[in-house]
Amino acid sequence: MTLAQELESLAMDIAREAGELARERRSEGVAIAATKTALADIVTEADREVEKLIRARLADARPGDGFLGEETGAERGQSDVTWVVDPIDGTVNYAYGIPAYAVSIGAVIGEPVPGEWETVAAAVFAPSSGELFHAARGEGAWLHGQALTVNAEVSAAGALLATGFGYDPTTHAGDLARVGRVMPMARDIRRGGAASLDFAWVASGRLDGYFERGLAPWDHAAGSLLVTEAGGSFTFVRDDSERSRHLTVASTPVIFERLVAAALSDAA
Repeated sequence: MTLAQELESLAMDIAREAGELARERRSEGVAIAATKTALADIVTEADREVEKLIRARLADARPGDGFLGEETGAERGQSDVTWVVDPIDGTVNYAYGIPAYAVSIGAVIGEPVPGEWETVAAAVFAPSSGELFHAARGEGAWLHGQALTVNAEVSAAGALLATGFGYDPTTHAGDLARVGRVMPMARDIRRGGAASLDFAWVASGRLDGYFERGLAPWDHAAGSLLVTEAGGSFTFVRDDSERSRHLTVASTPVIFERLVAAALSDAA
């Protein structure tokens, strides 16, 4: 078993356990703990509890690794491996009882900075559906024992695409304008509210592509590997002026260049 496969197996086990905890806490009711970057960007008590569980399990199994989590920040380890974790991706969905949320765990090697790391293992677990998407570098992406493959072709009616919108109201006009530029190549747009699931659905052919500005590292660390191991294309375009201008695009290769060009056309 390669290191990537060992990390994948560990990520799968922990994601499943963490997701069951999140599901249990959701059935008991959700308490809002705080806001993050904006009033609409909430964190629940369950987010913190689930991340604490993930950190503890990783520390027990691999005490020398680093950790970058949404709720508790970054911690560089002694090894080359850093775990990049979103304990509950889709927190607003979770708080409202919408079942589109997931636990996202990625293992990366290199500097714990997007664009400077290589994701080598990933697990995205959706507690509501029981689906566990996972991948190891060079070993493909999988769901319930079935290899995942992005769509080889796009319908003549256009591509089924997904996007998201930042919580900062000042970014909404730009987000909507971007959708307008992309629409000529789309048959329709989906807005699911959990980036990790959007990536998983591109990898599994449920979507043709996904684009969004302003994603955080934990939003795409695991999902990007699912897409590329399923034969898809992924890019993270960093804008050092502000995080809200970072662009992430993932899709089937047949529309990738067009989608990136349309999504980037406001960058100047």
